Amino acid sequence: MSETSRTEEAGRTDEVVASDQQKAAEANKPKAAERPDYAKNAPRGPMAAQVHEKAMNFWPSLRRLLGHLAPERVRLVLVIILAIAGIVMSVVGPKILGRGTDVLFAGILGRQLGSRFPPGTTKEQVVQALRHAGQNQLADLVSGLRDFVPGQGINFDHLAQILGLAIVLFVLSSVALAVQARILNVVVQRSIYRLRGEVESKINRLPLSYFDRQTRGELLSRVTNDIDNISQSLQQTLSQLLTSLLTVIGVVVLMFTISPLLSVIALVTIPVALGVTTLIGKRSQKRFVQMWRSTGQLNSQVEEAYTGHSLVKVFGRRHEVEAAFAERNEELYKSGFGAQFISGMMMPIMMFVGNLNYVIIAVVGGLRVASGHITLGDVQAFIQYSRQFTQPLTQLASMANLLQSGVASAERVFEVLDEVEQTPESTGSLPATEGRVAFEHVNFSYDPDKPLITDLSLVAEPGQTVAIVGPTGAGKTTLVNLIMRFYELDGGRITLDGVDIASVPRSELRSRLGMVLQDTWLFHGTIRDNIAYGRPSASEEEILAAAEATYVDRFVHSLPDGYDTVIDEEGSNVSAGEKQLLTIARAFLADPALLILDEATSSVDTRTELLVQQAMNRLRSDRTSFVIAHRLSTIRDADVILVMQHGKIVEQGNHDQLLEAKGAYYDLYNSQFKNAPEELDEAAVPVPALPGGAPART
Repeated sequence: MSETSRTEEAGRTDEVVASDQQKAAEANKPKAAERPDYAKNAPRGPMAAQVHEKAMNFWPSLRRLLGHLAPERVRLVLVIILAIAGIVMSVVGPKILGRGTDVLFAGILGRQLGSRFPPGTTKEQVVQALRHAGQNQLADLVSGLRDFVPGQGINFDHLAQILGLAIVLFVLSSVALAVQARILNVVVQRSIYRLRGEVESKINRLPLSYFDRQTRGELLSRVTNDIDNISQSLQQTLSQLLTSLLTVIGVVVLMFTISPLLSVIALVTIPVALGVTTLIGKRSQKRFVQMWRSTGQLNSQVEEAYTGHSLVKVFGRRHEVEAAFAERNEELYKSGFGAQFISGMMMPIMMFVGNLNYVIIAVVGGLRVASGHITLGDVQAFIQYSRQFTQPLTQLASMANLLQSGVASAERVFEVLDEVEQTPESTGSLPATEGRVAFEHVNFSYDPDKPLITDLSLVAEPGQTVAIVGPTGAGKTTLVNLIMRFYELDGGRITLDGVDIASVPRSELRSRLGMVLQDTWLFHGTIRDNIAYGRPSASEEEILAAAEATYVDRFVHSLPDGYDTVIDEEGSNVSAGEKQLLTIARAFLADPALLILDEATSSVDTRTELLVQQAMNRLRSDRTSFVIAHRLSTIRDADVILVMQHGKIVEQGNHDQLLEAKGAYYDLYNSQFKNAPEELDEAAVPVPALPGGAPART
């Protein structure tokens, strides 16, 4: 596909591959509001009406977000296996350490009580002797010790085996969880990579009407800030969510093997945690959605102010811009503070519940040890398990704010992915293009309630130069946008060499067309790269020939690095006229079959314009050209001149014919070349007043 046709539209008209499910929805797609010609590609800022979409529900959005991980299901299975293995070894560790505590305690108590009994006394004999002596509590304690041997001290060999096993399990658990975290990181980053690709592809499939009603900063915020927030949220929550849930399950199982009574006490934490999470989650989710919406609006404000920085300075509106920024910033502060404060309450509440649970378990466990129902090591293990049990719940609560923030961002990204796309591509093809363009009873409007073009018909023969003139808002740029299929028709059809352009893929259509707009677009790169954008396969000689033909070569040699001079994103290191010459050179290099020029020389000086006109005449030779111009001196030699008013062609003919007719074109021509301001009927044209009430100077 020729890159020229999408250069001036900033990459928004790439090849479209839409799904069949969107065909029905396309019929009801929203139309952009009617805008005058000069505003078709103007930046839109937050001062315009904002679109406040209703956020989706948390759980459906979360399920859809997790669905983006499905292509990584093999890695996810491996992640789950490693997580289970790591958690099992981790939760078994405290029970083994409790066994070591039992060995220590039994050895110390056995040595102390061994001095009171002769060698060879059994554990049962010691218990009976203690009960006979009235020491029932000590007897219960001794009876619960599995490794108690009267007169024998600590069995260090057994203890070393237990500690060695615990160390091995903890090391293997750490390795398994580290590998699991590494694989999960790959899963998340690959999923976010695909999500970015989906959004980029979606943007290229959206109709131009979407960008007419969407601010740049808001869209950029969704593509950058929101996707980055999704990535961060998934990265920080998925691993902990998985390990925390598995830890809770494993710990609960082992707690019941130690003491069902203590386990029931510990499980009281679960409904409390669920209640707190649900209550706080509902309140904070709305604020997270508003926080990211406010972030997008603030980005729009900053982008608009930065783009128009020179105008802000010229008209002395710095204080108004600062006030608007302060207002947006205040909205973001309030929504962000509210979201973080409410969600931040989860962790301290859960810590309090966990500590209260810990105290109750310690007291009840101590009583159970004293009564001989469980050992000291089991109580120690259970207390560790209670910590392991409440800690994941606390982590889940603390991660809820991150998860809610990520889902709120996901909702905003999904809104872009759910936008109605352009009509699906057709499967037809264009023959070798000769350049005959015909409008047949074309109807079009940006707003259904405000028709713009009605029942328009015209024919441009191959090789003709068709000039389109008329007042601002007459529909001149709209006419050529319809040829490029930037918008779809409401009625009628446009044919190229007899083939309906709606029946062929947009990419094939635009590969035959070239377009130079009044609003120039250059990207960050060298001058050579910007010219070659029209045809990337062009040789160095062809690039230089295009530059010389369009008089770019003249100013390039005055630059320090010549054709290797790097142009920044705003093109601020070249003048407006030089930028326009570069875009003309780009079109010249592409050598399209059908050429569209929309005020292509509006930013160059008069002398350069004459030189460029000569180059454009060579470029237009043997190809059909549509030229939009306000300066009528540039289109005197056009084969056909169309005069448009209110979306209709009111006159057509060549320059001499239209002057002889003394109609709308005659009036336009005289207004430019016959000092019309001095001849205006002041009674018919009211003099505007200045804001202070005084009449403006005429």
